[in-house]
Formats: sequence, C-alpha cells, structure tokens
Amino acid sequence: MSISYKKAGVDIYEAEKFVKMISPIVRTTFRKEVLTDIGLFAGLFKLDIRKYKEPVLVSGTDGVGTKLKIAFQADKHDTVGIDLVAMCVNDILTLGAEPLFFLDYFATGKLNAEKASQVIKGIIEGCRQAGCALIGGETAEMPGFYKKNEYDLSGFAVGVINKSDIIHGKAINEGDVIIGVASSGLHSNGFSLVRKVLFDIGKIKIDQYVSELGCSIAEELLKPTEIYVKAYFTLKGKVKIKGMAHITGGGIPGNLPRILPKGKTSVIYKNSWEIHPIFQFIQKIGKITEVEMFKVFNMGIGYIFVVDAQDVKKALSLINNKGYRAYLIGEIVKGKGEIRII
Repeated sequence: MSISYKKAGVDIYEAEKFVKMISPIVRTTFRKEVLTDIGLFAGLFKLDIRKYKEPVLVSGTDGVGTKLKIAFQADKHDTVGIDLVAMCVNDILTLGAEPLFFLDYFATGKLNAEKASQVIKGIIEGCRQAGCALIGGETAEMPGFYKKNEYDLSGFAVGVINKSDIIHGKAINEGDVIIGVASSGLHSNGFSLVRKVLFDIGKIKIDQYVSELGCSIAEELLKPTEIYVKAYFTLKGKVKIKGMAHITGGGIPGNLPRILPKGKTSVIYKNSWEIHPIFQFIQKIGKITEVEMFKVFNMGIGYIFVVDAQDVKKALSLINNKGYRAYLIGEIVKGKGEIRII
C-alpha cells in the first residue's frame, strides 16, 4: 500500500484552499508601500524616507497565550487575531513608532481552512485598526504536535520612527501626570489564573450567562485587546508625550516602572477610574488579594501616557473624543522607581 503526505496527516489541498480564501481580504490591508502580493517567499515594503529623515525601525513580537484555550472551548475564532495584532503593535507604539506591517504564524495539527480563515480575519481587522499592512505569514500543519481542533498563534510587527522622536521616558519628571486609557477587559494576560478561578474553582460553564457581566463568560473573556494606535496619533504633535506604557502581564506595577528614569516614582490613585466588573468577579470567586490582582491584571487600564501637568485637560479631551475612555490616574514624584497604588 502506498503512502502519501495526506495520509501522513498533511493536506496540501486544504492549505491551498485556505490561501485562496484569505488572499482577497488580506490585500485590503495593503498600504501603498507594499510591493509584493500574497504567496511569495517574502514580503517587500518600501520605506518612505521623505517622511522619515532619520528612520529607526521598531519591532515587537508576541502571541495570545492561553486565551486561545477559551477560543477552543467556545469554538469562536474571529477575535483572537485582533488580540495578536494588538499585543504587538501596542508594544512598539510605546516608543512612538508608526506600525508599518505585520506577519503572523498559525500552527495546527490538522488544518481546517474555514476555522483558520476566521482567525486570519481577526488579524486583518487588527491590522486595519492599527493602520498596518498584513504582508505575509506562515501556516504550519503538524500532525501529532497539537491536540485535535487546537492551534497556536504568534506574530510580529514592524514600525518606524525618526531617531530624534523616540519616546523612551527619559524626559519624565516630578510633577508630570499619568493618563490611563481604559482596557476592553482582560485583554490577553492572566488567563492561566482566569481559567483556574472560573472553571476549576467557580465551576462556570463557557456559555454561562453572568448577570454581573451582562453577557456570557465566553463573550466576556473573548473581548479583543484594545488597540491604542489612534489614541497616540490623536495626541502626537498636539501634546508633549514624555512616556508610554502598554499594561500587559504584570499589570501597572510590572510595566510602568520600565519607562521611569532613576529617582522617579509613580503614584497611582486606584479609585480614579472605573474597574471593569470582570476583575471584581474573578477576585470574588478566587478570593484573590487586591495586591495580587494588580500584579496580574490590567485592572481596567490598558495603556498609559505620561504628560506634562499643563497638558492633561487637552490630552484627556483629545483621547476621549477619539472614542477611548481616558482618566487622570496618577502623578510622578521623587522616589526610587517604584509604583505606589493608593
């Protein structure tokens, strides 16, 4: 009896079907700088040196983590792609970079073109929100490596900024204020704890409706990570941005210190913004301390801008008018680089 690649578990025709399905919608993300079409071995992107006189490329890579387990349980795959893009572009944004292009890596045991296309549609939506082009990616079918109906997802973003415009936090000083921009919920961090609390301890079903949340657990947990590119560009050139932080794993205490100069401390006023009900729900079921909650989760703040005190009203107005929810959540004082949440 003869053997084939398909009998070994890899269906080349399903992969070809997948590429044909996604190619037209991938092209909708192309910017004028994209020089190649889908299907080549690599992607080309022309850098506009008229716009950037001293261009510095900025890159970032990430995945979605165990939030994917929620997508598997709920059999809903159209939002995790947005998470993937968000986790990458929000990181490079903290240096002031304009996101240019994105590439993804999708790996599974057995390719299902329909399901995979839903994931890619989410990536495309994320790229649209970030204003970057999806110029390529890789789809890997690896039989026996992943559990049935499961996949892994990762990607990276490349952006650009003029060297003189890099925002690194060195200009942050005493008296500056901290603006927090609301998250959409959990974003893409802390899901190992979330799953332990809700499903193991709370015995909650994935499709269970929770009145405190106003939706099912699946709907709440799969809310995509907010993309903050438009918030940044609405401030750029109008307000002096001294530092930015993407609030991911480690929460505010684990991320804000990364941009603080020596001798500076951040004081965060925890009652200055609205904490989303999902955090209170998790804390109650798991009997988790407030300190631990702030160490693990974003607690309702997904992105931070540090600006001069005289610019705070203008900055808040600009961000809120762009459709985000922004709050004055703290200030910079003299100290040893720690975060004080009071």
